[in-house]
Amino acid sequence: MAMKIRLARGGSKKRPFYRIVAADSRMPRDGRYVEKLGTYNPLLPKDSADRVIMDVERVQYWLGQGAQVTDRVSRFLEAADVLPKKERNNPKKAVPGKKAQDRATEKAAKAADAAEAE
Repeated sequence: MAMKIRLARGGSKKRPFYRIVAADSRMPRDGRYVEKLGTYNPLLPKDSADRVIMDVERVQYWLGQGAQVTDRVSRFLEAADVLPKKERNNPKKAVPGKKAQDRATEKAAKAADAAEAE
């Protein structure tokens, strides 16, 4: 079985609440899971202790059994010092779009012209 440690969504519309679960990767997101490992409530403030609650021992057990973690759960585990921090880099995300770059060059040209006129 290909196990994953992932989030299963609960809660009503516009009020998300997630369970951190160990599930077969072939099962649906909110479907059957093997074990509930914790909860995640994104509506609570980021510094709240109740925002992410995990049974770290059981998470380590499933990691030892070869379970893969999803990106969001890996961030929770990194914050809890269960997994080492991964280097994440997306250099294209910070680069402005083509139109914004064109506007910036036009603005710089106008500023240079104004500086020469003085």
